[in-house]
Amino acid sequence: MWKVTWGKNVDKQLDRIPDVIARKFRIWVELVEESGIREVRKRKGFHDEPLKGERSGQRSIRLNNAYRAFYAEHRTGDIELIEVLEVNKHEY
Repeated sequence: MWKVTWGKNVDKQLDRIPDVIARKFRIWVELVEESGIREVRKRKGFHDEPLKGERSGQRSIRLNNAYRAFYAEHRTGDIELIEVLEVNKHEY
């Protein structure tokens, strides 16, 4: 079973981004909770990738060319937890 969680800071970030980007994020959340993260990673539209450097151990998905969601995976018993850490405009 998969569960996606995030804190108040991500709620605030979602309130500040364009609606179309927030909708795509919520679609990703629904897909992960229904199918699991490994199945969703196979979808090319999200460009799920592992991160390096300061964000080693985290992954990101592309919500569009500019916006990313950063997350980490945790396992607690039978539940595999996806913790969304941040949703923001990607810095190039």
